[in-house]
Amino acid sequence: MNTKAKLIMSLKIWMVIYPSITLFLFLFGQPLAALPLYQRTFILTISLVPWMMYVGVPAMDFLLNRLIKKSDKA
Repeated sequence: MNTKAKLIMSLKIWMVIYPSITLFLFLFGQPLAALPLYQRTFILTISLVPWMMYVGVPAMDFLLNRLIKKSDKA
């Protein structure tokens, strides 16, 4: 994988992970606040890694590919 492809993949992952973590913490931050840090981190990662791999990044790829195809037609 070349540098440009790595950069694009990194940006896609960031575009999914940032809003996902923000939403997760908004929804579950208060209830999880009572747990120790290692338990909160475990719950966050056990929830968001599968979300990223199976839903978030594929959805981002789909949307970006659609956007690119649409701009190519114009």
